[in-house]
Amino acid sequence: MRRVTALLLAGALAAASAASPAWAGPAAPGSASKAPAAAPDKPYLPEPTGPHPVGATSLYLKDTSRPDPWVPSVKARELMVSLWYPARSPGRQRAPYMTPKESELFLKDAKLTGLPPALLSTTRTNAFTDAKPAGHAHGLPLVVLSPGSSKPRSTLTALAEDLASRGYVVASIDHTYETVATTFPDGRVTTCVPCEGDHDPSLSTKQVKVRAADVSFVLDRLTGPRPAWKGGRLIDRSRMGMAGHSIGGASTVAALAADSRLRAGIDIDGTTPPDTLTRELKRPFMFFGKPATYTPGSGNESTATWERDWKLMTGWKRWLLVTGAEHASFNDVGVIAAELGIDVGADLPGERGLTITRTYVAAFFDRHLLNKPQPLLDAPSARYPEVKHCVPERKTCA
Repeated sequence: MRRVTALLLAGALAAASAASPAWAGPAAPGSASKAPAAAPDKPYLPEPTGPHPVGATSLYLKDTSRPDPWVPSVKARELMVSLWYPARSPGRQRAPYMTPKESELFLKDAKLTGLPPALLSTTRTNAFTDAKPAGHAHGLPLVVLSPGSSKPRSTLTALAEDLASRGYVVASIDHTYETVATTFPDGRVTTCVPCEGDHDPSLSTKQVKVRAADVSFVLDRLTGPRPAWKGGRLIDRSRMGMAGHSIGGASTVAALAADSRLRAGIDIDGTTPPDTLTRELKRPFMFFGKPATYTPGSGNESTATWERDWKLMTGWKRWLLVTGAEHASFNDVGVIAAELGIDVGADLPGERGLTITRTYVAAFFDRHLLNKPQPLLDAPSARYPEVKHCVPERKTCA
């Protein structure tokens, strides 16, 4: 799953090159892709849909209670976390999307050598750096986000901005040494340790456990007696949830199982490894993915992991599938690729995929963290006909 988006983008570049005048022709056999004949416009994230301006900041956190699980010679676990939150007013400086080095390594990992290396660092966001947060003490719910394997936390920015515009604090975590690039305040850039070489089947099991521990530590630092963020006192510790994409979605299951402070969770298109859930989970949970991988009764190995965990989920739960979606449809990759003229293989347009993801994720957390009724989650919607409600016990989706 880790390489799916990279392979899709790499395979699509040649087609995009031939089809769009913004791209050079296909590279000669055995050569790297050529640079575009004319540089494409800067990528941008669609505007959030909520009523609040959005602020953003980054935190460097250090957990001295454990060595790094991927590089044991590093005696403390270091994390970079991005926070988005409702702001009193827009600021003057838009928050950066990625650093130039992160953009370079991300595009290299995706084998998109025909794009300017720093292109993604120019992506226009909708949040403002260090804008003053809005809200009152213990008044804002918190949602933690975990990205896909090898993917930087920035790839969930459009979702995070939207939730923040609706009144949530959002914390997206770079799980160090699991991303193609993480930049620290002192200029260090770490890369992905488990991304190379042969992958033992136990790798995903280790990843979800590591990420669950990362999430618990971040909750400690955001909501403890001395919050790492100056706006920490605004967070309502009784209304905290989590969502993740790909292995980040699987890690959401593990995090809820390990930490009762998380009241609700969403697995977005993420296959769960064995023993992710070993006992009953009574808190609300939603599986949200694509039919090609997660149709009940299909016999697909990934589907079987959801069916296994579904049986242990005894609280409110939903299994929703988005027709026409691909793996990249649920994060920023799909919408940015569409802007650059790159086809990721989805029948669903990139911005439509983002709209659906934002809408259903927000509805879920509005229902379970804010106690707002959400009929959208109870039955198919004429407004979102792509979304199918599945009943795994009957092996049906409608």
